[in-house]
Amino acid sequence: MTLAGAGLLATAAVVGTVTIASAGEPAGKAGAGHAVFVQGNELAGNSIHVFERSDDGTLSAAGTYATGGRGGDQVDAPTDSLASQGSLVYDGRSRRLMAVNAGSGTVTSFRVEGHKLIHRQVISSGGDFPSSITVAGDLAYVMNAGGSGSVSGFRVTAEGLKPLSGSHRSLGLHNKKVPLFSSSPGQVAFTPDGRHLVVTTKSANTVEVFPVRHDGRPAPRAVVNESAGGVPFAITFDRAGRMLVAEAEKSTVSTYRVRRDGTLKVLQKPLPNGQETLCWLERAGDFFFGGNTGNSTVTGYRTDRHGRLALTDRVGVATPPSARSQGVIDLAVTEDARFLYVQNATSGTVDGFRIGSNGTLTKVATVTGLPPFAGSGMEGIVAL
Repeated sequence: MTLAGAGLLATAAVVGTVTIASAGEPAGKAGAGHAVFVQGNELAGNSIHVFERSDDGTLSAAGTYATGGRGGDQVDAPTDSLASQGSLVYDGRSRRLMAVNAGSGTVTSFRVEGHKLIHRQVISSGGDFPSSITVAGDLAYVMNAGGSGSVSGFRVTAEGLKPLSGSHRSLGLHNKKVPLFSSSPGQVAFTPDGRHLVVTTKSANTVEVFPVRHDGRPAPRAVVNESAGGVPFAITFDRAGRMLVAEAEKSTVSTYRVRRDGTLKVLQKPLPNGQETLCWLERAGDFFFGGNTGNSTVTGYRTDRHGRLALTDRVGVATPPSARSQGVIDLAVTEDARFLYVQNATSGTVDGFRIGSNGTLTKVATVTGLPPFAGSGMEGIVAL
């Protein structure tokens, strides 16, 4: 996984641009509760950058909030300091925004009130270098990428996270406390029914599944499945609960059914997109969008009624890159599936796109002034 050149030239114009401002700056017209949250992952002190989202998808800066922990940077990471998906998540049930503090071994949760973050809580992640979080019902699990790797469970309450005793499980890896980016796990995710906890491991080339018991605790050991494609990274699910896994080695996506016993059935073999280093994948209704960090492009996918995945564009590029859109990493889709927001690590920008009825993307905004990738860089984004 290496960062390649800029690739294609931009052909889409930027409609709206905003630069980071301090809390209290006038926000402009925005929909009620519509916001985009970006994790800065700063080494000296992690923070959440908040933007109000207008009905047309444009963004206005609405403040920056310290998490009370430190960001992190995995060894030899080329563009994405945390080398993961799901480092910043929102739980609508509790209205809590949860962020990893990889450099501190902690997790921060805030209560979201419109565009403000209140009632900050900082708690141990239960391991080294936390890099991904997943939520189902009143359960949250944190994936720790350092050392042997692990998952640790928490109850999600109105006051924040409470550790779930007896929920810690090792992943059996052999990393240092700060892992090598290529040997760290990529993501932890609950299946939509909350009955399984899934972890991708890059260098081991496995998709590991923990059946979850009725008390919220995982089985003692994971069911280890060989990945259908090389370097499994991001996880998402379609409407029917089929699991899609993005694979970085050849920029492919494989589709699985998660069986009750934790074994996987391959429903569709790895589908290549013709791009470089696909690591992130998010669903927007019947469409999916993947971030290709190697050449700074976004790929669009669609599923048919049988769950068969196909590219929305034959060359695998849903939107071309621009000079301010370099180092595509994490993505977020709004709850109504109307807008997609993409982090550009090298540029220190976030692009906003309107999602068309046929899956086309039209750029509506670019936010500048976010922490670019250097000693570390931003990673993690949520759109409401």
